This record gives sequence, structure tokens and C-alpha cells, in this order.
Amino acid sequence: MKHSLCCLNFKNKKKTKSNVDLFTENLNTTRRLGAHVSSETWAVLLEENGKTHVVELVDKQQKIKGLGVLNPAQLLADIKIGQMVVVGQKELLRLPARLPELSNGMKRRAQTIGSKDAGFFVAKLGLGANDRVLEAGIGSGGLSLYIQRVLGPNGVHVTVEPRAEHAEVALENLRRASACWDGGPLHHHFEGHLEDVVPSIQSAVNEFEAVVLDLPDHPSAIQASAPMLSIGGRVACYCPVTAQLERAWEACEAAGLVVEWAGELMQREWGRASKGGMRPVNGPFGHTAFLLVAQRR
Repeated sequence: MKHSLCCLNFKNKKKTKSNVDLFTENLNTTRRLGAHVSSETWAVLLEENGKTHVVELVDKQQKIKGLGVLNPAQLLADIKIGQMVVVGQKELLRLPARLPELSNGMKRRAQTIGSKDAGFFVAKLGLGANDRVLEAGIGSGGLSLYIQRVLGPNGVHVTVEPRAEHAEVALENLRRASACWDGGPLHHHFEGHLEDVVPSIQSAVNEFEAVVLDLPDHPSAIQASAPMLSIGGRVACYCPVTAQLERAWEACEAAGLVVEWAGELMQREWGRASKGGMRPVNGPFGHTAFLLVAQRR
């Protein structure tokens, strides 16, 4: 497997460089999240039904999915945070680009880790300012947004993704975040399987307080990443099925880690009943995956 620092190979691109191409070039070494310029470069628009649109304020006519053809810069030039704007038959509210808005309006390709599991990982891993976090299997970058939000300007975030088509979407979502949030971490991105890019990772960062793995299978990645954990550092695994959870548990023990927690989180939403009172909202009980957290001691 080819591996290098963010050497994503986007095929069938025109010679004119896209925003993603330009963003990727900036990742050839490292990057730090940019200045807080969301009011100038991005806008968040909320429909009455709760659907969120994250729109780049480009001064040209373009087709935006769900909104139609418009010039975002001209349309929103005089629309301030908290004001309404009419787009076609829709009336939308402009909101600040905070974490829930960027998460709800993110581009998607692979299945994402949502707020329920992301919040659990942030808490169980003890993530905070100045931490160094390794994340392998970033998909569309859902969890990456949560990680980058908490690390602060002295933190380090390393991402690894073997599928270029997924990484392209994730990096676009992180590009949005870099324009909207102030004081984010240094970010390194590597293309390839984690176990194949360990030497490249260690040339940039040799130790981590946390490792997060969202992969089809975890044992080889656990074996490769466990030596990079600092004492007291933790690894978290996101496992869609129980067989993966069991293999992850066994791999953690084989790597000398202590499993602290394994299981699932259930979520049930409540709403107002038509005749008064509150009742559970009809729908699934919120199972997403099985989670595991282990510590190096």
C-alpha cells in the first residue's frame, strides 16, 4: 500500500484546482486551523424542518444541492447571524458555524460517527487541550470534527485513511472547520493502512495520548499503534458487530493494554404528545456500534 503524508490521488480532475486540491496541498507537511473567518467565507443556513446547509460564500452562480442555483456571496452579503433569508420557496435562518451545525451539514460518503458515540469517546479518552490524537479510519470525518474542536492550538491530530475517495470528503469537511474555528490543532494526514504508515507517523509524532480506530478489523492496527501510546494513554475502537468487538478486546490484551469498558450506547428521543405530555418518539432505540476503550498502564 502506497503511503505518504496526505498524498491523495484525485482522479479525473480538471487542470483548474478545486478547493479540495488546494486544501490538500496545504497538508503536504502540517497545518494549523485558520483564523475565525466563518462570517466571511462560510454560512450555515437552517431550514424549518431542521435540515442544515453549509454554504461557501463564493461570488459566482453555482448549484447548491437542496437550495438550487444562486450566488451565495451576493445573496447573503447583508444577512447577519440570526436573520432570515428566502431561497426559492424556502425560508432559512442563518446561524453561526458551531460544531452541531458543521456536523449536521457535513458532506457524507462513508458512515459517520455521530454525537452520541463521539461524545463518549471524547469523555472516555479524556481528550483536551494539548493532547496528541491518532485517528485511523476517518471515513467522512464526523469524529474528526469533534476531536479537532477540543484539542486547542497546542494539540496534534493525526489522521490515517486508506481510501482516497473517503479522505477527499473528510478533508473537505475539515477544510470547512479550519475556516470557521479559531485556535485548532496541528493536523497531519496520511494515506494508507495504519500498520503500513507507522514509520511516517513517528517521523512527525512519536507518542499519543489517545488512539481511535474505526476500521473493518482492529487487531493489526491495535498491535501497530499500542507502542505509540503514552503511559496512561487510551485506545478506542468502533466495532459494528460483536465479532469485531471480541477480536479488538483480545488484541488489546495481547498488546498489554487493559480493557476499561466495552459495550454499546442506547439513545431514545422523547417528544411532545398531541394530547399533551411527553412520550418516546417512534423509531429505533439508537444502537450504532459496539465500543471499546483500553488503557496502557
